Amino acid sequence: MANVLSEEKRQQVIALGRLGWSLRRIEAEAGVRRETASAYLRDAGIEVRPPGRWGRTAKPANEVTTGSVAGPALGGGAKPANEVTTDSGPRRPRPKSHCAPFHQLIEDALLRGRNAMGIYEHLVDEHGFSHSYETVKRYVLALRGARSPEAHPIIETAPGEEAQVDYGDGPMVRHPETGRYTRMRMFVLTLGYSRKSVRLLTWKSSTEIWSRLHERAFQRLGGCPKTTVLDNLKEGVLKADIYEPSLNPLYRDVLKHYGMVALPCRVGHPDRKGKVESAVGHAQRTPLAGMRFESLESAQAYLDTWEERWADTRIHGTTKRQVAAMFAEEKPHLLPLPVEPFRYYRFGVRTIHLDGCVEVEGAYYLAPPGHIGRTVQVQWDELHVRLLELHTGRLLREHLRQSKGRFRHHPEDRPARTPASTLKLLERARRAGTSIGTLCDEIHRREPLGAERRILGVLALARRYGVAAVEDACVTALEVGVPTYRFVRRYVERRAPPALSLKQVDELIRPLTHYRDLIGRITEKESTS
Repeated sequence: MANVLSEEKRQQVIALGRLGWSLRRIEAEAGVRRETASAYLRDAGIEVRPPGRWGRTAKPANEVTTGSVAGPALGGGAKPANEVTTDSGPRRPRPKSHCAPFHQLIEDALLRGRNAMGIYEHLVDEHGFSHSYETVKRYVLALRGARSPEAHPIIETAPGEEAQVDYGDGPMVRHPETGRYTRMRMFVLTLGYSRKSVRLLTWKSSTEIWSRLHERAFQRLGGCPKTTVLDNLKEGVLKADIYEPSLNPLYRDVLKHYGMVALPCRVGHPDRKGKVESAVGHAQRTPLAGMRFESLESAQAYLDTWEERWADTRIHGTTKRQVAAMFAEEKPHLLPLPVEPFRYYRFGVRTIHLDGCVEVEGAYYLAPPGHIGRTVQVQWDELHVRLLELHTGRLLREHLRQSKGRFRHHPEDRPARTPASTLKLLERARRAGTSIGTLCDEIHRREPLGAERRILGVLALARRYGVAAVEDACVTALEVGVPTYRFVRRYVERRAPPALSLKQVDELIRPLTHYRDLIGRITEKESTS
């Protein structure tokens, strides 16, 4: 429907239609376009007369007499009535449509859900159809019947101001792993001013994939708009709220890198992003309906070709202008792309342990003093680990990545005094052996953060392999200048077999004791007999 009328104006149009007024007269008196008035009258069940027949009624045929009337004036005979014919003459044969040779193909396409434009594009590309789109449109209308228009509000935006993004169902593509046809997901970004769309296919979705699809769309457009309107999907919005939504941290930082702002819709109000909803439906009904592809690359190439040849060159129904021409006007208003691409990271939530550290992929990173037991946000990539406050996002500490089992801390976070528990642990190491105590003191001196775990590891080696073997390993480590737990462990594991525990010794002795007792009983019985 071209326009949405108020309730008062709608009732006025319906009342005038019931009085039999013509659409031209309703337009002159009520100020409502004939197309809009016609749509409202049809929805109300009021017959809309075809043009050129307002006020005309059928002329009745002359009465036909069934018998004769005698009289001198008629000469005793009856005057025949005027002859009534059932047709005004032979009808002209209706010209055959140019679409008739493709009747079966068009019917099959309609059954698969394709629209008239998609059928026309297929006929031109695959069968060399040389006639107009209106020819196909009339033929499809005759097969399918007319559909009543729907009313939709139009949101006007300035060039480069807004983009709308959404996911939709893509085509059926053969999966490379399973070999079965699988429905793909289709990412669509539509500019609000020009209606220029970028459509990308993907097998699955995640926060990183969602963000990377945005970047690919920006690169194809050669710039990015100032704002983006999206649904409340978890890849973009963690907590939906019309006043203060909680955005996904990675998605928020990607948009910030490009100088953009996200505007999530109200829950249950997809009409706010009706332009991208229309773009999703346009692709589903026109090029993709009923199509199957053997690979993702072939499906994306087919979609890109359709986008360039048909979608960009079409005259948009709302703007009445070509999409490519409007995009040429909008492109200078887009924000320039940054020189450096965004560095993606992973993120999560961690609780600070009693030793003041958080664990990330097996490595430990010290938080500032006073945060033990608190929950913090953690972001990490291949180079850095960042600790941030949970609610404000303020950066607490940034560390370099460490390998599994290693610790990392800032010099200012190192405690001024050695804790009493650490002193007791060092005393245990000195009692275990002279070289063991010296090596544990050196471990604590070189890297006080995390030294407790390594000292406990050295003592565990002494229990497992024996004090003598670990003492010999510690002497060697101190002599070569590598006083580390890793060196001691490797040295002991290669040179000394593990000592038997008390439980293992008991399991070995028990059968021998039982056998000795049994022999003693047999000997005693023989002596008494």
